[in-house]
Amino acid sequence: MITRIFTLFLSLIVFTPAFAKKKADRKVIKQLQADVTFLASDGLEGRRTGTDGEHKAADYIEKRYKEENIAGYKGQYRYPFHFIYGKEVGAGTQVLINSVAVKIGDDAFPLPFSAGKHVSGDVLPEVMEQGNIWLISLYADQDQASNPHFEWEKSAFERSREAQKQGASGVIFFDSYGSKVPPDFNKHSELEQLDIPVVLLTNKCYQEYVKQPESGSQKGFSMDVNVVVNKVERTGTNLAAYVDNHAPYTVILGAHYDHLGYGEDGNSLFANAGKEHQVHHGADDNASGTAAVLQLAQWVKKTGKKLGHYNYLFLNFSGEELGLYGSKNFVKEQGIDSAHIAYMINMDMVGRLNDTTRFLELGGVGTSPAWGDVVAMGADFKLKLDSSGVGPSDHTSFYNVGIPVLFFFTGQHMDYHKPSDKAEQVNYAGESEVLNYVKEVVSTMDKANVKPRFTATKQTATGGKRSYKVSLGIMPDYSFQDGGVRVDGVTDNKPAMKAGIQKGDIITSLGEIPVKGMQSYMEALGKLSPGDKTQVTIIRDGKEMKLPVEMNK
Repeated sequence: MITRIFTLFLSLIVFTPAFAKKKADRKVIKQLQADVTFLASDGLEGRRTGTDGEHKAADYIEKRYKEENIAGYKGQYRYPFHFIYGKEVGAGTQVLINSVAVKIGDDAFPLPFSAGKHVSGDVLPEVMEQGNIWLISLYADQDQASNPHFEWEKSAFERSREAQKQGASGVIFFDSYGSKVPPDFNKHSELEQLDIPVVLLTNKCYQEYVKQPESGSQKGFSMDVNVVVNKVERTGTNLAAYVDNHAPYTVILGAHYDHLGYGEDGNSLFANAGKEHQVHHGADDNASGTAAVLQLAQWVKKTGKKLGHYNYLFLNFSGEELGLYGSKNFVKEQGIDSAHIAYMINMDMVGRLNDTTRFLELGGVGTSPAWGDVVAMGADFKLKLDSSGVGPSDHTSFYNVGIPVLFFFTGQHMDYHKPSDKAEQVNYAGESEVLNYVKEVVSTMDKANVKPRFTATKQTATGGKRSYKVSLGIMPDYSFQDGGVRVDGVTDNKPAMKAGIQKGDIITSLGEIPVKGMQSYMEALGKLSPGDKTQVTIIRDGKEMKLPVEMNK
């Protein structure tokens, strides 16, 4: 009897902690499911940045922080940010043919790279002289018009730019063939603005005003064009909560909470996105990461001084799906830098752990020597390691200011960027396991009580296609649309760094070529060879500077 009692006592010692852990895991799983289910519900309409659905998600996240008695960062939870995303045809746009106003959209529309100007005059076929409005066919032949892969907008841009160089006062394109995929105004065109108005006449308008009924050739006519192309400003909202332990350094735990809405921004992979108005729920992408951050916040708060060697900043970003707009803005506006931040962990799509393969991608492992020991903690998973600090998610914004980062990701799947990414598809028990791994990392780093050393990782410098002979060695800020190319990052030991170019500088010319945007920047690079010495003009803090630069590969 004594032996049996002693054995039972030992079994309680052995199994009680495991039982307690399983009970805690079940509680975590239940809360993860509740958070993801709400965030991915139809009522939030896909949490598209700037919409009511995003605002409802922000309300929910703020409420959860308040329930856990976690304060807002610097006295507030919400950090709105504004950004330019796309263009639209302005209300003042007007096209008159032979003094008759045609309908904007159905009959004619400006192209997104058009200058916002007024031009008038007679338009004569095949008369391409300085000071005239040039009339140009959009397509070379019927085959080109029938080819859905023909890049008509790029072709129109290149011909318009050449017409501008030749002294044209404006360009009128026409669709004489009735293309298989009718051209329309591209709200998200990345082509830089020209200095002359450019308008497209649809096939319907061509048939009525341009085509000669008898011969089928083009006839002359008078044009009066006023173009207004506006930049579309959108507003998103980041959320930030903070546990202040009065420590010298802060750890950032973050995830984006925005998604695709109904797929209006053209980033849906749903085959019928343009035909069916369906909510893109974004349960894994990234309600899963959002729920994980909320759980980590709750855990840090309840753990208390056992995690007291760092302060903890919990960030929920919006605008990630559109180009990391939220995290970039927060880093810039809040002065986030390596002097005060120990490291950043980003969780994006952590809800689809495969119980069989146990695949987990861990990014950013090359951004600090400290992460070598962290990798060893992930023995329960089949880890795919990526050393780079740059990737298609918000940790990139922190790496670019010299902060060590880690990126947790359970992999892509068939429901990615489709309406079928729903709450019932998430593996909540698997996500809880990923969370336990993250908690182990955070606990270990806090006990070590050291600021991990940052190391830059090898990355491909953006600056053109691989066929280009040289690279300046910058990462452009693609959200910048005010003329020139703003530098979002500088690569070590590349010409830009050696020339003294810094993050935030705006490049306005490279060599003899003025830089108005990415197209002219790439054109300038294409004219340079390794060993060439030239000059780059930048704007820094409102002042123009000219820096000598020597190009290499």
